[in-house]
Amino acid sequence: MSQDTNIDDVQEPINSAPPEVRRIIERVWKLEKGRLDKKINSHINDNILDIIKEEVR
Repeated sequence: MSQDTNIDDVQEPINSAPPEVRRIIERVWKLEKGRLDKKINSHINDNILDIIKEEVR
């Protein structure tokens, strides 16, 4: 199995997800990336919950 096939397999659930779910995934990804870039070690659960609540509305 090639590396490209592995990446496609991993991304398939994201690519086939409804737009609302993809927005949640993208926002959480950006939040976590920003936290990693700044080396912030605080809890992220409340931020993720806020993102989900906003998208569900």
